[in-house]
Amino acid sequence: MLEKLLIANRGEIALRILRACRELDIKTVAVHSSADRNLKHVLLADETVCIGPPKSADSYLSMPAIISAAEVTDAIAIHPGYGFLAENADFAERVEQSGFIFVGPRAETIRLMGDKVSAIRAMREAGIPCVPGSDGPLGENHDENIKIARSIGYPVIIKASGGGGGRGMRVVHTEASLLNTVNLTRGEALAAFGDATVYMEKFLERPRHIEIQVLADGNGNAIHLCERDCSMQRRHQKVIEEAPAPGITEAQREMIGDRCVRACQTIGYRGAGTFEFLYQDDEFYFIEMNTRIQVEHPVTEMITGVDLVRAQLEIAAGRPMPYAQEDIGIRGHAIECRINAEDPKTFMPSPGPITLWHAPGGPGIRVDSHAYSGYDVPPFYDSLIGKVIAHGETRQLAIARMRNALAEIVVEGIKTNIPLHREICQHTAFKAGGTDIHYLEKRLGL
Repeated sequence: MLEKLLIANRGEIALRILRACRELDIKTVAVHSSADRNLKHVLLADETVCIGPPKSADSYLSMPAIISAAEVTDAIAIHPGYGFLAENADFAERVEQSGFIFVGPRAETIRLMGDKVSAIRAMREAGIPCVPGSDGPLGENHDENIKIARSIGYPVIIKASGGGGGRGMRVVHTEASLLNTVNLTRGEALAAFGDATVYMEKFLERPRHIEIQVLADGNGNAIHLCERDCSMQRRHQKVIEEAPAPGITEAQREMIGDRCVRACQTIGYRGAGTFEFLYQDDEFYFIEMNTRIQVEHPVTEMITGVDLVRAQLEIAAGRPMPYAQEDIGIRGHAIECRINAEDPKTFMPSPGPITLWHAPGGPGIRVDSHAYSGYDVPPFYDSLIGKVIAHGETRQLAIARMRNALAEIVVEGIKTNIPLHREICQHTAFKAGGTDIHYLEKRLGL
């Protein structure tokens, strides 16, 4: 097993990784910015290294600083968590060129799946169903682009090849607005991702967001671990996730899961990953693959009993695939609410000191959070301060337990989106299950 691991992240995922390391007797190195000296995992790690000032570009996104920290602490491996450098192929490459183990896929795999155009092409070749689209980047010939849009049928969506997180995408409803939208998206893509390449897809008007969790060892052994429903979104940002997805049959689960496994084998995937799909009219359409651990991984852990972070570490250490497909079953239902430090109505960030933190408890309740009474939420990073996960034998019981948990949790000193979660859990449509990705925005009038 890995002797010492550097955690190249912050917040709740860094604490989650540290806990898995402790179970496996792996020594930990916590790197942090000067604003994060009092993070929970920093206080608990075996060693700590300050890698720069609060600005992410000078700390958590600084490859030389992170690799230097690994060198001076004699770390064996680096776990990137999610966000920051987690899906940066250059970082994975530099980590391994420097003699360390990267806990995640190989650089070439991250590069392949990080470019949406090449990812879609690879998935088509692997037999994964994709959204009808341009099957490649859009050129400069506007007449050709008009022909593509007509063949697909309006509305269409223009997407940045290097995009993610809801950025770099615009919907086109009419031919008259196509040229301007393509140019705007190209400009936004260049500014945000350093790459002006865009492509076109059919815009599905009422899809759900369904994703498949996979594990693979890079040697041809791969499994899927059921699906998650992440349709409760605001501006392409997930708010609530659950597993399994309401209404997905066992036959559908096996069909799409098996295809994802074959795709992992085709591209030589290593580690934990997630295939993301739009789902409409009983059809799955691939949109992207996340080559890392997901924020919502706990709901999968709760229904399968599989520790995904531990599995990541075991695979990175060169151990055999820890599970076979027949080991994976579904036990009940799990729901996760993302707790953000933000105004529940305006969604403006709300940094500052947490004067009182009280976590909920009871049967089936799990809280993944780095927050505590006295912790000062910095204004420099993502507003996520924790996740509340509820598990029950049925979806109805999981919702009931989540309502209890949201009634019990106390966060004072800052604003949070807890009131929004309480409201959603009372919605008739949410209780019924199967809402599409536009439901929440329509409900909020956005």
